[in-house]
Amino acid sequence: MKVVYDPDKDILQISLVTTVVEETTQIAPGLVLDYDADGQVIGLEIRKASTKVDSPYAISFDVGKANLNKPLPSVKE
Repeated sequence: MKVVYDPDKDILQISLVTTVVEETTQIAPGLVLDYDADGQVIGLEIRKASTKVDSPYAISFDVGKANLNKPLPSVKE
């Protein structure tokens, strides 16, 4: 996994694997997902990152239990 912050463009990119990005989709304002040739999510991009994260310059990495107590995503019909 690779994390890059571009302070000039205020973009935070998180690449989950190293492969070619075949497609991108903006799923919410300022949130872009990257996909490989098989349609699998391989990364994400947060635009205007300095307004959406505590600090785009700092990373905390923890190993532990995932937070599974989040609300389920709504299904759009």
